[in-house]
Amino acid sequence: MIKFEEELKKFHPSLEVEDAEEAIYNQDLTDMADLLVKMIKESESQEEAN
Repeated sequence: MIKFEEELKKFHPSLEVEDAEEAIYNQDLTDMADLLVKMIKESESQEEAN
């Protein structure tokens, strides 16, 4: 039978996962809210121009 407590003590996350996590969190990703704000600003600026 697997002894989970002992297995958890042996666990060490791989460096690849840590590197990937850092790279993902450091990216400036655009989400839907950012896109909507940009679209609204562009729409408002076009209305002001007309």
